[in-house]
Amino acid sequence: MILPAFEDVLDAAARLEGLAVRTPLVRSDVLDAVVSGRVFVKAECLQRTGSFKFRGAYNRISRLTVEQRPYGVVAFSSGNHAQGVAAAAAMMGAPAVIVMPSDAPAAKVEGTRALGGEVVLYDRWTQSREQIAAEIGAERQAVVVPAFEDFHVMAGQGTAGLEAAQQLEALGEAADRLLCPASGGGLIAGIGLAFGALSPRTELYAVEPQAYNDHALSLVAGHPVTVKPEGSSLLDALMAPAPGDMTFALNSRTLSGALGVSDEEALAAMAFAFKHLKLVLEPGGAAALAALLSGRIEANGRTTLVIASGGNVDASVYSRAIGA
Repeated sequence: MILPAFEDVLDAAARLEGLAVRTPLVRSDVLDAVVSGRVFVKAECLQRTGSFKFRGAYNRISRLTVEQRPYGVVAFSSGNHAQGVAAAAAMMGAPAVIVMPSDAPAAKVEGTRALGGEVVLYDRWTQSREQIAAEIGAERQAVVVPAFEDFHVMAGQGTAGLEAAQQLEALGEAADRLLCPASGGGLIAGIGLAFGALSPRTELYAVEPQAYNDHALSLVAGHPVTVKPEGSSLLDALMAPAPGDMTFALNSRTLSGALGVSDEEALAAMAFAFKHLKLVLEPGGAAALAALLSGRIEANGRTTLVIASGGNVDASVYSRAIGA
């Protein structure tokens, strides 16, 4: 198993220069007071396509050979990776097919199509998205671009952590703890590479839906564990049933723990971000903030960095969050 290193994150940053948004660190006196600590929020909801996913998608797709580009790429995603892949492929002049669950948020399906992606819907409960993508890839000679289990995807996601560490240093700050939403674990794995090199004393925590607590179980077991939740979650972006082998190989070395949050806690965090941070977050994108606000982990006078990973949310869900 060949895993990326910090040097690969730096390489990805050079490739993304001028293309990915250098998203801001946002803070609020109200948030600091509520949690009794100092908090910085990395607003990846303001990234191109509305989430951090563009970083990894472009870092992978930009490496297609001239011969591969006409055949394009295929990916599977509930929406954020889908849009990142569609955007990156369009920039490279390559077609993109995205396998998406039939219950994916309409905003994400529409966004993927608007970016030029061809959407193939499937039933997440009875069909295998991996198998469907593999069959499409074989039929069309397209390159499969995984959402997290990929060397260049992980390195690209790590540029969010690289930026955050550099931004904190420029402010004369350092994070005691970092909270990051986790699905398959690609984002926190990449961020771990950056913080391992630039801020090794920072404790890293993955945040996932309570019913999809595969990272928490995997850390205890010492190997990737697959969960079989009985139902769905509003945190659709974080519903991977297991961490990847590659991502866990990195995260098992760097994570201090994994935290679970409920749908209701995510909705409350979305409302808080709207009112006090002026940020639009989707449920999965608000997971790390939810963990902090709900007391899953305490600030205790420390400095906490929260990754707000995405803001692609259906109007009905957002209205529910604000109304609550």
